[in-house]
Formats: sequence, structure tokens, C-alpha cells
Amino acid sequence: TTPESSSETPDCQTRLNSLKYILSKKQKTPSFQLSARGHWSTWPAFASGQTVLKNHKPCCAPEERQSSNKQALLTIPKPRYLEQLESYLRKELQSLDLTKKNSQELKLQPYREIFEFFIDSFKTYKPLLAAIKNEYEVTLAHQKKTIRALEPLKAMVTTVSEECTQQILALQEKEKDEINMLKQEKQHLLKFIDNMKEEKSSLQTQVEHLRTSVAEEYAHYLNEYGARKLLLAKLNDMRNERLDVTRHQVQDVKGEDVVKLTLALKVARQDLAKAHVKLNAVIADYGDVVPRRDFESLEKKYSDLLQEMKTLQKDFDQLHKEYETLLEIHRETAEERDNFCAELQRVQLNYTPRPNWPKCSEAIPGGADRWGCLAEGKTSDQLVDVLLEEIGTGTLKEINVFPGWGKGDKVPVYLRHEGEVRNKKLTRKDVVNILKDVWKEKIALEQQTGKRSSLPEFFLSYLQKKYGDATAMEWSYTLYENMRLCRSNHVLSSFYDILTGKVGEEHYHGQNQLISSLQKELAACDSSNSGSLTSKHTALREAFPLKREESIQELVDASRYKLDSAEDLIDYVSLFKEDEEGNAEPFVAKLRSQYVREKQEYLRRLKNKLGDVIEVKADDLKTAFCTIDPDIDDQTLDTYIALAYQVRREQPGQEVVPVETVLERLLAGDVRQVGPSPGEGSSAGFEGE
Repeated sequence: TTPESSSETPDCQTRLNSLKYILSKKQKTPSFQLSARGHWSTWPAFASGQTVLKNHKPCCAPEERQSSNKQALLTIPKPRYLEQLESYLRKELQSLDLTKKNSQELKLQPYREIFEFFIDSFKTYKPLLAAIKNEYEVTLAHQKKTIRALEPLKAMVTTVSEECTQQILALQEKEKDEINMLKQEKQHLLKFIDNMKEEKSSLQTQVEHLRTSVAEEYAHYLNEYGARKLLLAKLNDMRNERLDVTRHQVQDVKGEDVVKLTLALKVARQDLAKAHVKLNAVIADYGDVVPRRDFESLEKKYSDLLQEMKTLQKDFDQLHKEYETLLEIHRETAEERDNFCAELQRVQLNYTPRPNWPKCSEAIPGGADRWGCLAEGKTSDQLVDVLLEEIGTGTLKEINVFPGWGKGDKVPVYLRHEGEVRNKKLTRKDVVNILKDVWKEKIALEQQTGKRSSLPEFFLSYLQKKYGDATAMEWSYTLYENMRLCRSNHVLSSFYDILTGKVGEEHYHGQNQLISSLQKELAACDSSNSGSLTSKHTALREAFPLKREESIQELVDASRYKLDSAEDLIDYVSLFKEDEEGNAEPFVAKLRSQYVREKQEYLRRLKNKLGDVIEVKADDLKTAFCTIDPDIDDQTLDTYIALAYQVRREQPGQEVVPVETVLERLLAGDVRQVGPSPGEGSSAGFEGE
């Protein structure tokens, strides 16, 4: 069997003819080995003389295969045609200059030629092998085109990196001046504190000195006071004695004799001597006595100084507290600055020019009005999702058939089909109604049987039962593509996430239970059955005792989005209505977003409590749950542990599981906080009526 000529380039044709000539010279026998039954030889290329089974049937049954294994093994030599191809390949590779820039393309050319020879040798498989080769060639050309298209991006990335580096350096220079100013202010405050300390020490020394002086002055004036009183008493006595002496002298002049006067004078002199002695004693004893006037004056002065010292001490304490506050503010400011710098770097790395979104109105059905409604209040990332959804739904209406995914084990059971599947071209309203009916039938079946069924399997059985086995796949593919593209619709997106396993079914039921409980709570608070409540009613406070004040206020604002600022009566029944496409009111949408946000916050605190560990045991996870949620009951705790370790609740897992895996599993399920966090009071939103 000689290879036929191929229709390639002249160079390739020349090499092909030369190889044909060489092979025709050397090959006298058929170039490939055939088995006894006429099949191609299965001789392996890695070992000459490898034994193969005789009369081997690739598609025979296991019983036939066992009987054939008992036959004798045959030794088959390496085919000559294979040896000739390998020899030709080695010669071509040795003749190439691999130092050139396109050495890989040059090296690929001999393999192409060998593959062409190989294709020409197999007449039966030539179309399939040629198609495979052509597909590889198209893929290589596409990859080369992609590489050439990406070359300009490399230069642009380098330019953006240099600009970001310059901006970072400019920010660092700008922050350097502020840091120096803060350091100078810190040094100034430290010097001021040192001066205050020195002044305080000086005042304390003066106070001690004044205390000692006041004590000494007090003792001195007290002695003076006593001595003065004694002196006054003695002076009064002496005055009285003088008056008596004068009176006696007058009497003596009139009738007394000289002897009596002499005696009286002698006695008076003796008394005067005694008075001098007593006066000197009093002066000696009370010389240091302080007068009361001076004492009271000094005492008042001491009291004023003491009060002034207390005021200065209070001012000093206040300055010290302000200094500590400034230090804390400086630390927080530095931390915020570092966070802002990191955020700036992240934003600069991810920065792209803001698109001109109003241009999209030209390509969206409905024009600028519909695009304005779709883009209202959305970020750029959300606008991209909206645009992709509009483009996807528009394209979906133009598709008549879907390619089948095959019947492999990795293909979901509801998409296992070979060949093309017709597009039913359903409207979004039809899709929403079908999915709601699926949920209704599944919940009814589970309540009847008491067992939880798999959503993918039930989804397929529902379609087969309702539309028949022949068209079930058409409905399945159509519904799947609509769910995959319409991510803004909660009914479609939640069903798609549960169907594909991104979240658990408990997540969907948990949100519905939360909404149903709130409806019952609001209806119970409406004693008049009017269907309306004021925005200041305490219904939300009673329904969500664990929500924060800002979360309750967000719900209040969402419930008032259709009201004027003066109106206060809210129609709570209309808050839970849906349109024909299953889109909920902003109140329910906000409630669902808060449910997801609170669960993420709950798991974030759980991760912080676990610390930097990579893997976690069930007991450690229980301890972390009880720490961040002390009011959690044993049944709920066992449910969370079973969800995290993918085991039954009565069989807690003992193996170690990575923390990230545990958090992903908990995020996909219905995980909520049971009680208030330690050290955090629950705050609610609506005021009392």
C-alpha cells in the first residue's frame, strides 16, 4: 500500500514525490501489518516485538474477551512503513536550522508532511483525518491571529504601569509633607507637656513652702495674740492700781501722814516690779503668736492657691487626654491613609475609561426611554450585565436550534441529548410561569412523600410528564438558555443557581419563608384589615429584632418609593406583588439583598473568629459558632455543621475540611444569625405610632 500524492505547495509536493520514490524502492511487501481477521495492526511504537492478542475484537462482549485472552500471544515486528516514516522525519529535523526566530514553525512542517503521508495511506479514514488536520490548522491560524492582536496591549499595559508608578510617587511626596507637619506638631505637644510637668513640679514646691511658712506664721501670731491679751490685762490692773494710788494720795494729803504714804509707795514699787516681771514673761511666752486678722488673711490666700493648683491640675489632665486623643486620631488617620493608598493602587490597576453608556440606547429595543429605565441607579458592572442580558435575549429569539451537549456523565441529566434541539422561543412570562409551576409541584410532592428530591431530576421528570419524552429536551434546553441569560430576573436566576448547584435549595426556601413571615406579621399588626400601615409602625421592629437601624431604614425607604414626602400611609399588600414576568417590588428586592448581605457578614465574623487556620475540625467550628452567636440552639448548630461537612446531622463529621470549603458550603445554604452578637445590641427601625 503506497501513499498517494497530496495536493499541497510545490515544495511539499517535491518532498512527497521523493519520499514516494524512496519507499517504492525499499518496500517490496505491504507497508502495514494486518491481523488475521483483516484489522489494522495494533503494534505499539515504543517496543519492537510487542505481543498482541490474535483475533482481538474491540467491541466484543466481556465473555468473548475472556475466551480470547486464553489464545496464544503472537510476536509481530515493527512495520517497515513506520520505520521509513521515522527515518524520513529524523532526516528532515536534522536538516532544519533551529536558531531562527520561526524555528517552531519550521519544525512543524516535517510533522505535517508525515501526517499527510499517514492520511494518504488510510483510504477509509482519510476524510476524517484530513478534517482533523484542517481543524488543527484553522485553530493554529486563529491562535496566531490572537497573539498578533494582543501585541499592542502589551505596550499599553507597560505605559499604564509607568503612569501608575508616577502617580504613586507623587502621592508619596504629597503625604511626606503632611507626615513631617504631624511630626512637628507632635514634638511641639511633647515640649508643651514637659513644660506643664515642670510648672506643676514648681507649683507643688511653692505650695509645700507656703504650707511651712503658714504654719510658722500661725504659731508666731498665736503666741503674740496670747501675750497681747495678758499684757492688756496687766495694763488694766496697773491702771486701776494707779487710780487707787492717786485716790489714796489725795486722801493722804487731806488726812494721812507721811509714814502711810511711804509704805504705800514701797508697796506700789514692789507691785510695779512684779508687773514688769509678768510683762516680760508674757512677751517671752507670746512673742510668736499671730493675730487672727493675719491668720485669716493667710488662710484665704492658701485656699486660693490650692484652688488654683487644682484648676491647673484639671487643665493638665484635660490636655493629657487631648494629647492621647490626638495620638489615636493620628494612628487612625495613618491607617486610613494606608488603606486609601492600597485602594487607590487597586483602583488604578483596574481602572478603565468610563464608557459612554447612553450610546447603548441606539442598540436596545425601546430606545432611550427603555435604556433609561434599565440603567437607572446601576453601576458600570451592573450595566454590563444588563447589556449582555439584552443582547443575549435578542440573540436567543433568532436561534432556531440548540446543539446538544451529548450524553456524558458530566452533562446534567436534563441536558443529555445527542444532535440538535429545537428552540421553543418562549417569552419571559411563559418561562416564569413554568418555573413557578415546577416549584409548586416539587413542594407538593415533597410534602406528600416527606422526602427531599433532587431539583435537576425532578425538573426533567416534570417536563417529560407534562410535555412528553419526545419534546421534553426542547423545553429543557429552551428554559435553560433563558435562565442562563436573564440574570436580572429573580425567579430565573435563583432557579438557575439551584439547578446548577451554585447555591442550595435551602437558600431559596429560606428567603421565601422570611418574606412569608413578614407578610403574616404585617397582617397581624393591621387590626382594621385595611391593607395599609403607617411608616412609623413597629411591625418591622417586631419582625426583625436583629436588624440594624440602617437596614430597617432601607426597608422603610424602599416601601415609600411610590409615595410623596407628605404621605405616610403605606399599602403593605402591594409591597409583595410581582408583575407578569416575576419581577418583585423594590421592598422585596431589598429584603432579599439584605438576606444575602447579612449572611455574608455572619460568615465573615465566623472566618475572623477561626483566625488564620487553613483547615478546621467540627468541634472547632462549633466553638466558633457559639462564640459569635451565643443564642444558637443545638439543632440549628448541628444543621450548620452537617451542611459544612456534607454529612447527616446525626453523624457529625470528624475529618478536617479547608476553611474556604466550609465557608462556600455555608454560603450556599440557609445560614442566619439566631441571636444578637456579643456586645452588640439589636436595633430596629420603625418608630412607635
